[in-house]
Amino acid sequence: MNSLDSTSVLIDFLLKKYASEKKGTLHVIEQLSDEDIVWAPTPESNSIANLAAHIWGTVHQRIETAFFDIPDTRVREMEFDRELRLTKQQAMELIAKSFDRILEVLEQVKAKPEMLLDQPYLNLPPLTNSGVDNQATVLEMLLHQFRHLPGHTGQIVYIAKMRKGQLQW
Repeated sequence: MNSLDSTSVLIDFLLKKYASEKKGTLHVIEQLSDEDIVWAPTPESNSIANLAAHIWGTVHQRIETAFFDIPDTRVREMEFDRELRLTKQQAMELIAKSFDRILEVLEQVKAKPEMLLDQPYLNLPPLTNSGVDNQATVLEMLLHQFRHLPGHTGQIVYIAKMRKGQLQW
């Protein structure tokens, strides 16, 4: 297998996994009420509203700014505001557009695999609260997101199970 084949296998794998994560997370949220979306297990814990806002904030700052030339408007502290209120529909929209943006970038990379080694953050303001820095390649950022986002979607599933007990799969 040459490196181009390996790249194609990696990109196809990431496309499949991100699409699956999106579908599963949306399926879980569909089973909840608006009240469930803003409920938090403890006063110090995040709600699903917080997690959906954080997932979107991360994707906006790390993906949209670099690949779609959209100015960074993220206010990270607001993502974790205990008074944050989202409806079920708003949470679903944030999750959907977050994963759609990542899938769009993966499709771009699939068409132009050499992008994996690009460093799109070099001329952007310093990345903060991130597992990567401005020297990161597209590959490093995609893999970082692949580790980061499922941690939060797993929290969404856990909170949903706390609220509903049994979920439909």
